[in-house]
Amino acid sequence: MSSRRGHLPRERSRAWGRAADLAMGARFALTGGREGWVRMTLTAVGVGLGVALLLLCTALPNVFAARGKVEDARFDNTFTYSQKAPPKADNTFLIVDTDTTWHDDDVRGRLLEPEGKRAPLPPGVDSFPGEGEMVVSPALKDLLASDDAKLLRERLPYKITGTIGESGLIGSHELAYYAGASGLKLTEFSPVHRLTEYGKPDAKAEKTDPVLLLMILVVFLVLLTPVAVFIAAAVRFGGERRDRRLAALRLVGSDRHMTRRIAAGEALAGALLGLVVGTGFFLLGRRTLGSTEVLGVSVWPSYLDPSPLLAALVAVAVPVAAVLVTLLAMRGVVVEPLGVVRAAKQHRRRLWWRLLLPLAGLAMLYPMIGKGHKNGEFNQYLVIGGVLLLLIGVTALLPWAVEAVVVRLGKGALSWQLAVRRLQLSSGTAARMVNGIAVAVAGAIALQMLFAGTQSQYVKATGQDPGRVQMQVEFSDRKPLSGVEREFTGTKGVRAAVALAISQYGDTRRDPENSNGLTVGTCTALRELAALPSCKDGDVFVTRTRSGYEDPSNAAEIAVVKPGRQLYIDPSYGDAGERGIEAPWTVPANTRVVDARKDALVESNSVLVTPAALPAEAAPALASDGVYLRIDPSVPEAREYARNVAARIDPLAHTYSWSATQEDEKYASIRTGLFVGSAFVLALIGASLLVSQLEQLRERRKLLSALIAFGTRRRTLSLSVLWQTALPVGLGLVLATTVGVTLGSVLLKMTRTPVAMDWASVLTMTGVGAAVVGVVTLLSLPPLLRMMRPEGLRTE
Repeated sequence: MSSRRGHLPRERSRAWGRAADLAMGARFALTGGREGWVRMTLTAVGVGLGVALLLLCTALPNVFAARGKVEDARFDNTFTYSQKAPPKADNTFLIVDTDTTWHDDDVRGRLLEPEGKRAPLPPGVDSFPGEGEMVVSPALKDLLASDDAKLLRERLPYKITGTIGESGLIGSHELAYYAGASGLKLTEFSPVHRLTEYGKPDAKAEKTDPVLLLMILVVFLVLLTPVAVFIAAAVRFGGERRDRRLAALRLVGSDRHMTRRIAAGEALAGALLGLVVGTGFFLLGRRTLGSTEVLGVSVWPSYLDPSPLLAALVAVAVPVAAVLVTLLAMRGVVVEPLGVVRAAKQHRRRLWWRLLLPLAGLAMLYPMIGKGHKNGEFNQYLVIGGVLLLLIGVTALLPWAVEAVVVRLGKGALSWQLAVRRLQLSSGTAARMVNGIAVAVAGAIALQMLFAGTQSQYVKATGQDPGRVQMQVEFSDRKPLSGVEREFTGTKGVRAAVALAISQYGDTRRDPENSNGLTVGTCTALRELAALPSCKDGDVFVTRTRSGYEDPSNAAEIAVVKPGRQLYIDPSYGDAGERGIEAPWTVPANTRVVDARKDALVESNSVLVTPAALPAEAAPALASDGVYLRIDPSVPEAREYARNVAARIDPLAHTYSWSATQEDEKYASIRTGLFVGSAFVLALIGASLLVSQLEQLRERRKLLSALIAFGTRRRTLSLSVLWQTALPVGLGLVLATTVGVTLGSVLLKMTRTPVAMDWASVLTMTGVGAAVVGVVTLLSLPPLLRMMRPEGLRTE
């Protein structure tokens, strides 16, 4: 018992001694004079930038949840889930979608008509707007008040009586409005809905595509890994000066273990200060992001509240990582009382264990090759581990690659020799500075390959030809063809307007045995559907083929639509809720059989009729099939003029821009998230590289001043600094390209997608990385020139 009692105080005193060593290192960092403060500031800024981005990432789950909550709370299209509308009551209201577009921005619009005193209000709205009034989002209010929004004000001729609150908007820059209406009609084919409440009904959860889940995982890993690399590099700022101070401590009696703990204490102090600085950066960025828009995405500041658990993880992980990185780095340094052995010739770095990291990553990903869409979900732990090991493998291989190359270099201009000699003495420091950009480029190349390879699975052809038609207008009810065409043809910026209408014909008034659809339009419009030898108003055509159908034969229809035969427009059916018009129609004698165009504007009916060929009583049976517009690209606001005309003809009309392809929404949102995240990571890369470059220049200030004092030209020294950056960057980008292509190929194999190299994208990603480094190097030239003065040799 006595030995145990003696043992415990000894262990306790040893623990107190270790804590005292850490505290001494922290005190050195905080009370080291101007040099110590500068070093601490650089470390804090470098770590703080990474911490700010990590905290932003911890807030992303809350951002997605908050935006989804708002979307679900204001959902007003229950008609999608139920064809049966509730009966009119004191708690019902009528609502219709009036979304529009202003330039490239979507404007969410709704017309509201309460049917009782207990009708629920939309989220974020205090009271129903009256007829001719509207409540708008703050961003739309500012836009409508601007001088550039004259055409939008014409399209939304309502008086603003209030604003939509945060609970009704998914972001601070969302454009949205609710306008009051009266006389909305709820019919079978009307876009008007009757509801009793807002909110998305419980629907069967959609099974998430495993490939999209894989993309989300890889996006997060690719964005976060460079951040971790930068934090690890930032805690080692001032390493050479620190080691010289530790040598002085060895001279006064501290042992090797004590010096390592003191170094860890300095790193711990810098990391803790970096946490404080990073929290400040995050709070500042949180406020800024709440009032800005990045790539069309905006949020409210309250959305950017970090998850408490993840934020606590960051607060613990960053200081612990700082201590571990420092202790690991000190293993390769022998601090003796008379100096640091690192300044002598070092042992060559070994390659074998560095290759184990990427090989282990490939081994973890290999079992998932060939899974694709139909063979179950990917193992998330294997994906995370495999991708991380491959990306971290870049940081392990780059120091070896830099050392292996620069040791063989030597001959050249004086600036080249100065740069090469410096790299030969401290290749590890140069590699650490480039590690982050190399990891980011490797991940970006892999993701670019994954997105490019799987694009065909999520981007489908629409069959539309934007070179032929640029806009389409759909009306909520029937409109006279001639009037519609005149309205649009005379609109500024519209080159041509093609209006079509559809109806039904049958061989009897009720329950016809033979019936089908017909398309009505002017000769100009019908020529967009079929090859017409000649045409005048009053002609009828029947096409031999029908584009867009598996069975193109129209022999039966040609037999029914014979010249002189009695048919009926809009016949009635026994199970129909309303009777048709049953307008009698004698097929004209000039009816001709023609060929449908293979590039028909739309998939039309086989019977093509000009307006004068139909009886006047058939006009109410013609349902507008929309208007197709050709836009003059030389008119800047042409599309806005067309949208205004559509809104004037029918406030419930919808306009669409034609596009040759259509993207899957989830795929597009993931890609948008990647672009937004990449913008922040690139900003972090640039800022951190600049801080690292300034730290390196500060370390060499006296050396540069000494060379200037001995007569070395500034141009030579500037070029040597540029070479010291360019060589590691070039090697890092080559390594990043190799690893990125390898990872991208494996990911494509995992999704059962053929591996095809898009070298243009690979070179673009590599060029972006090089451009960031180039900008940082240019920004570091002014402080470099200030340091190259003989006065820099002065000391206290």
